[in-house]
Amino acid sequence: MTSKRTQNTRVRLFYCKNARKVIGLLLEVWTMRMIPKKETLTIEFKSDIDCLDEKELVSEIVGMTNTEGGVLYLGVEDNGDITGVHKKHRDPNGAMALIANKTVPSLSVRAEIIEEEGIEVLQIQIPMSKTIIATSDGKIQRRRLKPDGSPENVPMYPYEIPGRLSSLSQLDYSAQILLGATMDDLDGNERDRLRNIIKYRKGDKKLLELTDEELDKALQLVKEEAGVLYPTVTGMLLLGKEDRIAELLPTAKAVFQVLEGTKVRKNEQTSRPLLATFEMFEEYMKAWNPEREMEYGLFRVPIPEFSEAAYREGLVNAFCHRDYTVIQAVRVAIEDEGLTISSPGGFIEGVNLKNLLTVEPHGRNPVLADALKRIGLTEKTGRGIDRIFEGSIVFGRPLPDYSETTSTYVKLFIQRAEPDLAFTKMISDEENRLGRSLPINSLLILSALQSQRRLTIAEIAEVTNIGEIRAKAVVEKLVEAGLVDASGNNKARFYILSSKVYKEQDNIVGYVRKTGIDAVKYEAWIMELIQKQGGKITRDNVVELLNVTPPQAYRLLKKMSDKGWIKLVGNGRSAYYELVK
Repeated sequence: MTSKRTQNTRVRLFYCKNARKVIGLLLEVWTMRMIPKKETLTIEFKSDIDCLDEKELVSEIVGMTNTEGGVLYLGVEDNGDITGVHKKHRDPNGAMALIANKTVPSLSVRAEIIEEEGIEVLQIQIPMSKTIIATSDGKIQRRRLKPDGSPENVPMYPYEIPGRLSSLSQLDYSAQILLGATMDDLDGNERDRLRNIIKYRKGDKKLLELTDEELDKALQLVKEEAGVLYPTVTGMLLLGKEDRIAELLPTAKAVFQVLEGTKVRKNEQTSRPLLATFEMFEEYMKAWNPEREMEYGLFRVPIPEFSEAAYREGLVNAFCHRDYTVIQAVRVAIEDEGLTISSPGGFIEGVNLKNLLTVEPHGRNPVLADALKRIGLTEKTGRGIDRIFEGSIVFGRPLPDYSETTSTYVKLFIQRAEPDLAFTKMISDEENRLGRSLPINSLLILSALQSQRRLTIAEIAEVTNIGEIRAKAVVEKLVEAGLVDASGNNKARFYILSSKVYKEQDNIVGYVRKTGIDAVKYEAWIMELIQKQGGKITRDNVVELLNVTPPQAYRLLKKMSDKGWIKLVGNGRSAYYELVK
């Protein structure tokens, strides 16, 4: 028997060991470095050993605020070594006042002295400016990453300023008169094309009643200056002659490519006006977008490799919201992996990967967007992005991918994938029942359940970027409609696609195993599987169906046999149960 003294000794040792662990963890946290170890686009280190020149400090801060903002650490070397802030710069209030006085418009930053490794560093938090900031001596900087990934400050040139203001929604470049352009640079044939689009694509029919000059003014294709009409950027983009667009607006280029492995099957570059380019690229797409058919009742419905509606919206979005101050082309590429549409200029301020489908509609070129909307080429609601996602979801394919988007371009990727015909049929049936398309949030949730199979409300909200309250409201409506099945209560409640989808796929096993179906329904599912298998079932079938043990499967089958529903045929491994007629 262990003595009480021995027990007390062991207790003391236990607590001593754990106390040492706790102290070690506390020391680790206490000594954890607060300052990042390397520079990024939003992190800047500046040495202050030789007392950094104030002009250089202000210039660095201007570059950061004109990009994405961030944090500057004064007293840290480029390699991350902490060397400390100079005594002249140890006054945070003085630093904030200096920056405010040496920038135009005056920039407000937050500064404080922090201690790292026992050394004082000045930390300056810099907001991203909603306009363009210059130093007091007129220097305008921006920040960029070098090929090796390290940041640098570079001048912001005059031609870059409109693009920056446009991305901040401070300037509509598409509404400006295009320097050097005259009314002779507009093509009457393109205006006829515009009128035909209005007529056949459900544009604003009132526009057809206007004279050419009235039409141009109504769509802001021209502006009057000193009593003379001049084409705007939008006017040249829509109606301009190709050679004049190439000369006056060289940024307005587009490329269509088809790549098979390393072989280039098609590579077409154009500076045509946008309406002509849209039509040309749509024709190109038809040749490289094969279809398969799905039986739907008495009909055979074609299913294209890439949704035509999604492609059209993606294409129009690329031209509509691109940065026309950047000398890069809109690129459409069909590759083995899928379809890519990229356009110069990153997301406009306020738009990111998570809020693409929820942010209020706004764009980089409002006048151009409005013209395309009134013509009938874009969604009148401004929610063309919904159509892009819908085009993939309704066929049970992976969602469109914008993850390769950067600060300099937007990249849409639509993956090649086989359609899920059962899922497609379920969506079609419901939309026919309703007499309208399903809302995008409903489609997103159905898509999430199709790929993830079994999700709680919290998981649905995370996967779809829909708020939990809204997600719960939408998913419960889907349950009522019979598109989604629910199981459990409160926080343990989870959702899966309706059993209808699995039945269409003859995948009863898949449905049951994903649901964690209640034991009271076991017999019903066994009976359904028997019928699917021509009136026969084995014990192994039941094990796979219900995810139960062989003895549990045997007891279930024995119980059903005793009820006279099924009967055992044969012995040993070849034994099976068949439906009693």
